[in-house]
Amino acid sequence: MAHEWVLIVEDDDGLRSLLNDELQDAGLETHTAPSAEEAKAVLKQRRPALVISDIRLPGADGMALLREVQQQDHAPAFIIITAFGSIAQAVEALKAGADDFLTKPLDLEHLRLSVRRTLENQRLRQRVEALDAAVGEAPFHGMVGRSKAMRQLFDTIARVARASGPVLIEGESGTGKELVAQAVHKESPRADGPFLAVNCAGVPADLLESEFFGHAKGAFTGAQQARDGLFVEASGGTLLLDEIGEMPVALQAKLLRVLQEGTVRPVGSNRPVAVDVRILASTNRTLREEVTADNFREDLFYRLETFRLKVPPLRQRGDDVERLAAYFLQHYRHEMGRGELRLAPETLRTLKQYAFPGNVRELQNAMERAVAFSEDHTIAPQHLPERIQQQTTVPDPSGGANGGIADAIPLPDDPEALLPLRAIEQRYIRHVLNAVDGNKKRAATLLGIGRRTLYRRLEEADANV
Repeated sequence: MAHEWVLIVEDDDGLRSLLNDELQDAGLETHTAPSAEEAKAVLKQRRPALVISDIRLPGADGMALLREVQQQDHAPAFIIITAFGSIAQAVEALKAGADDFLTKPLDLEHLRLSVRRTLENQRLRQRVEALDAAVGEAPFHGMVGRSKAMRQLFDTIARVARASGPVLIEGESGTGKELVAQAVHKESPRADGPFLAVNCAGVPADLLESEFFGHAKGAFTGAQQARDGLFVEASGGTLLLDEIGEMPVALQAKLLRVLQEGTVRPVGSNRPVAVDVRILASTNRTLREEVTADNFREDLFYRLETFRLKVPPLRQRGDDVERLAAYFLQHYRHEMGRGELRLAPETLRTLKQYAFPGNVRELQNAMERAVAFSEDHTIAPQHLPERIQQQTTVPDPSGGANGGIADAIPLPDDPEALLPLRAIEQRYIRHVLNAVDGNKKRAATLLGIGRRTLYRRLEEADANV
């Protein structure tokens, strides 16, 4: 927060000093101005993260300053200060783009909460803008990520690709192990050769040997002609053995011989066939544990882990969640023929708070669903799967310690007194509207839904009265 500062515009010397002291005590850098004209001069030199301005100022008023600030690229957040008698002006300010309003006499606790919440939302908006700008950046062989863990992985892939030994790729389901394997192939001298992948768990055990090594004509019932196996078909290139932990132990011995001798023996044939193929193996299991449990050959394990790549789970990739969400958003927007779509700051916060046990695949599926269900130009939290929404808590829209969700919705212990989910939703929507004096734009933002959705929910509530 070293470069984040607040501009305070207030003509009352005492109030201006009070605001300045409070925000500095909260650890924020501040600058003050007694008029809109002086504030504009400051804004020409530096851009704050937040402007706090009284509506009534000498000369140009706070509304004029707000409208001018809103014309700027990457406009700062804006909080309006108003007297009790000018609530209508505050509502007008919110419609003009203000993020919040404070009423005189100021409640200092509410001031701190409002500033903290507004700055957090401003950071999220800036993050969304940065993600929108960066979404066109070329992924690393289909992989999106700039976290430390992914940068290290990309660097290791480039180094491993130059070698020729087997590679063991470990990672949880959904982390993108096949993309890692493809990247190794594309970065290697074998890039012009074939890349083939086979799921060891997806081929019946009695057919695996024939699938891998091929078979001679008449080797078994139905073998009406000879067939090359995957090792021969991938010769000169790369073969990925996906989920190698599922490979039967008997076949593991034959695979070890292929790695050691560079030849395969088709089923039903006595003639070895030379192959020139690099073997990559991936697994979501811990092979060391499989070795201990006698489910995997120890000698094959040590041969495969000549080079080892560990694909990090999404929960360990920091801001990559946001980058991937923006990337998938644009991908599915184009695929479904949608217009401009953006992530709401609340959606970004929701995604960041979720652990994603299904990793990148789960996030990709969630974004596909969100694009399909979105009704306007914004992806709101309710467009995400319920399991993701339910991982987060609903913020108190009033910004205070009281008057939040617990007061809006009683939670009795008596089953007979419990309300249907739709009734709870409608009651909470009304509570949020009351907290923001009926401003539907701000209510929709706090609820994480589009205004069209809010209007529809209100119409449904009125119809049920």
